[in-house]
Amino acid sequence: MDIPAPDSPASGRPWLIQGGMGVGVSGWRLARAVARTGQLGVVSGTALDTVLIRTLRSGDPGGHLRRALAAYPVPGAAEAVLERYFVEGGAGDGERFPTTPRLTAAPGCRGRALTTVANFCEVWLAKEGHRGPVGVNYLEKVQLATVPALFGAILAGVDYVLVGAGIPAHIPGLATRLSRLLPVTAEVAVEGDAEPLRVPFDPAAELGGAAVGRLRRPQVLAIVSLPALAAYLHRSERTRPDGFVVEGHRAGGHSAPPRGPLRLDGDGDPVYGPRDTPDFARMAALGLPFWIAGGACGPERLARARAAGAAGVQVGSVFALCEESGLDPRLRRELVERRLSSALTVRNDPAASPTSFPFKVAELPGTLADPAVAAGRRRVCDLGYLRTPYRTAGGAVGYRCPAEPPAAYARKGGDPARTEGRQCLCNGLLAAIGLGQRRPGGGVEPPVVTIGQDLDFLPRIAPGGEPYSAESVVRWLSAGLAERAGADAAV
Repeated sequence: MDIPAPDSPASGRPWLIQGGMGVGVSGWRLARAVARTGQLGVVSGTALDTVLIRTLRSGDPGGHLRRALAAYPVPGAAEAVLERYFVEGGAGDGERFPTTPRLTAAPGCRGRALTTVANFCEVWLAKEGHRGPVGVNYLEKVQLATVPALFGAILAGVDYVLVGAGIPAHIPGLATRLSRLLPVTAEVAVEGDAEPLRVPFDPAAELGGAAVGRLRRPQVLAIVSLPALAAYLHRSERTRPDGFVVEGHRAGGHSAPPRGPLRLDGDGDPVYGPRDTPDFARMAALGLPFWIAGGACGPERLARARAAGAAGVQVGSVFALCEESGLDPRLRRELVERRLSSALTVRNDPAASPTSFPFKVAELPGTLADPAVAAGRRRVCDLGYLRTPYRTAGGAVGYRCPAEPPAAYARKGGDPARTEGRQCLCNGLLAAIGLGQRRPGGGVEPPVVTIGQDLDFLPRIAPGGEPYSAESVVRWLSAGLAERAGADAAV
């Protein structure tokens, strides 16, 4: 099934990276399907503890998570997860999912062990039954989860770690030390503090004496928007990654804000200008491999990326709409139908995300993009992945999120104005993969759907809206390699 590049470098680097999208959209099924072609399949590492809990509570259809848990190197930890969360045949309709233990900086936080187990399971399933490369994607913003999540992925043999939504300067060093089972210290930014909070993590202690053999350090790819950040990370061995993904602002999910003062267009989207266009010659001059992401998807884009000196491309939206995607099939069909009928709008909403990064939101009825649905949702922050640690008046570390009730946010010292327009992405993205929390009175959390703003690939790859596979996407894109090889031969 491998789809080799005609001019693959001797390093064996993939020419295609499947983007790590949303919560569970880039799940293990999608990553495995891409990796089986020989290209880099990527799982999203965000909120995997909640995905694990809710899938087990739903009966673990197919027994996949139970199979992964059986492979976890600390049997007692895996058994404890099963005993606490698994329900044979699934919980009854309308039954609320259990609360996910929140990650905090406190010693003994039990959410860390669950995060490690969940990341192990997702990567292990993505790698099962083939030898293709598998990566995991993390958000720098979710700092409390990074170290235990990364350790779980390393235990499962992850090949690449991709980190964006911030400055991932510490990730290369963490990957090295965790793969050697050496203690590490996570640095967590605390609002109001000049120095980060240091949270220790001992991987050997987490294993409790279990033997795991030699662990392999994954390649670290920093997701950046401009060469300036890449150059900053490159200048020191301590912060230098193994490569970069240069992501444009039209990619799905979070994107970097425009440089300079924020200006909005008539639709309320941020306005980007020439200063936000990356200089790929500067990227190539750094001497590390890089992949180009965001913008038009197609064989021609791949050929242009290779001509600009890139190792290849990262694409997400085309995979978000394929059969192996974790996106709810109903939402997937609606996105395809609306795009093919020119009835789909995707906004780059500067207010929706609690992170204050612009966030792509597809305007679909019945989702949080519908003002009536958003207004009817009771604001609650019961997952808290995007919470910000802050220093309380008493000197303790507290946690707040602009998507929580404004009164609660204000009681914690936050500015109520920052809550305006914020959406609970944690609950909304889980709902988009069919794992929305059940609320009192029979309600279910409404979804929020994110996708890239360039979906012009759809009329080419699925002109009639027919289903398509991840493998067919790889084959379609590989035509760009043949095009590039032909151009080189002509020269």
